Amino acid sequence: MNVVAVILARGESKGIPKKNIIDFCGKPLIEWTIRHCKEGGSTSVWVSSDSFEILKIAKNCGANTILRPDDLSQDISTSESSWLHALNYIEKEVNEKIDWILAPQITSPIRESSDIKKGIELAINSKYDSLFSSSIVEDLFFWQYENNNLCSVNYDYRNRKRRQDAPKQFIENGSFYLFKPEVLKKYNNRFGKRIGKVEMEFWKMFEIDSKEDLELCKAIYKNFILKLP
Repeated sequence: MNVVAVILARGESKGIPKKNIIDFCGKPLIEWTIRHCKEGGSTSVWVSSDSFEILKIAKNCGANTILRPDDLSQDISTSESSWLHALNYIEKEVNEKIDWILAPQITSPIRESSDIKKGIELAINSKYDSLFSSSIVEDLFFWQYENNNLCSVNYDYRNRKRRQDAPKQFIENGSFYLFKPEVLKKYNNRFGKRIGKVEMEFWKMFEIDSKEDLELCKAIYKNFILKLP
């Protein structure tokens, strides 16, 4: 069963310049995701980017590379369009068989190789056609505006239940997705009709969008993953 990792890495980023290759605990940020994919059991690892600098670093980390066209590297470009481009390249130009696509997010680095391994094992041994990494939502109460009025979303404020009595709810933590190639081709979406989830600890859901996020994620990674003094 071939599980091919496709890592998307744009060269430009607004919040943090060159975010995908910024130093993170002594390595370029992208290197951690490449390592997680390789150690987690993916058959091969591909990095799709519009940046020659990123592609060079990715290659030095042992990944295969795909130069992504500029029209798929804009702010309005979807991940699905870039995954499709990579899928077509790998299948047609390289002739590599793909049973599952593993799609991790570089800016969600607080994961372990075992998380990806658990996801791959579930994908291979289940009836699902798509999976997402998740965290259990506990004691998080969401509100949104409806007709200029605040309304509770994931609970009834008029009948607030104890945490122990509330139904389990899960959030996409963005760490990684797994889906079959035919799902992406048919629906132009990462999700098909039979969706599953891989549970991860809540503290692994943080992602990097700002300098403050970067420092927070570094601290968590050093203390809980690397366990440095």
